[in-house]
Amino acid sequence: MTDPVTFEAGQHAPAFTATDAAGNTHDLMATLAEGKHVILYFYPRDSTPGCTTQACDFRDNMARLGSESYVVWGVSKDSAASHDKFTSKQELNFPLLLDEDGSLHETFGTWRMKMNYGKEYMGCSRSTFVIAPDGTFAWARYNVRAKGHVDMLMRELGLGA
Repeated sequence: MTDPVTFEAGQHAPAFTATDAAGNTHDLMATLAEGKHVILYFYPRDSTPGCTTQACDFRDNMARLGSESYVVWGVSKDSAASHDKFTSKQELNFPLLLDEDGSLHETFGTWRMKMNYGKEYMGCSRSTFVIAPDGTFAWARYNVRAKGHVDMLMRELGLGA
């Protein structure tokens, strides 16, 4: 098995197009061409405690992020039905992209070896990427914590909290 790719700030982000649970298409390059920054975050599973905390944190900060020309896209390997239920229950105000085959996880290097209670397994490394309008990573981090992540991200992006 080869090691997953690891991106860093300053590198060019891979172009992609993905759909959300409602069937809407989200094209990275088209969004960047509008002068927007894309916050792309990968999370393990819909409706789990940490993932809910993180999603609600993004939800609660969308007004501030949107006013600074940031859009948020969440990504997990869950189904459209799972995304729909999670979005409705938590009243999320940003799209959750479908990646049931794991291709986006592979492209961004977020499908990695993990360890829990001494057992190794492959899974989603909770990761966040901020992609600037020029197509480069303004910020890239793997293995982020769910709680307090958005406040930390906003501080590091100079957006205040």
